[in-house]
Amino acid sequence: MLKAINLECVRGQRRLFSGLNFSLEPGGFLQLTGANGSGKTSLLRILCGLAPPANGEVQWQGANIRSLGEEYFTAITYIGHRHGMKDELTAIENLRVTAGLSGGEVTPPEAAVVLRKMGLGGRENLPARLLSEGQRRRLALARLSVCTSRVWLLDEILTSLDKAAVALVSSLFEEHLGRGGMAIVATHQELSVSAGSFQRIELAP
Repeated sequence: MLKAINLECVRGQRRLFSGLNFSLEPGGFLQLTGANGSGKTSLLRILCGLAPPANGEVQWQGANIRSLGEEYFTAITYIGHRHGMKDELTAIENLRVTAGLSGGEVTPPEAAVVLRKMGLGGRENLPARLLSEGQRRRLALARLSVCTSRVWLLDEILTSLDKAAVALVSSLFEEHLGRGGMAIVATHQELSVSAGSFQRIELAP
């Protein structure tokens, strides 16, 4: 279980949110909404351990994530605004590297299959710098097909995607949740996802 307890976030002189509580069980999906500047990205960074809360704590399996280290970091996959790819590496090489960092192993043929599924057929051996913004986003999301993490923390991952790609990502969510995974997604777009439990939190600016 992932649990947020009385979280507070302060940036500069501004309090973005306080007293935020929720819990996420296996199969659970949480959608974060709110205007730009309301704290969605800050909350995700707190949840993945990249930033400390001003108050409160995040717990994973009953323990504060600040005390868990690698035990927690290997349980999560975080995809933010930046794609997190190496421009000089090909799409296949990028996918294999990111899979390896999460403890998985993907062969070049397996990576090619995943990339074709994500609509990148014919571009598998292109350096990432030659891909369009939408293609780079698809490459970043291809990580979800090969990672073994329990929790996905995703920030505006539907940006630059067409309807077909959004539908494909929704199917990835459902497969992940069906295996007992959990997902927290910050997005302005409506998502149609079958989940064991569906929650929505709107952060006010």
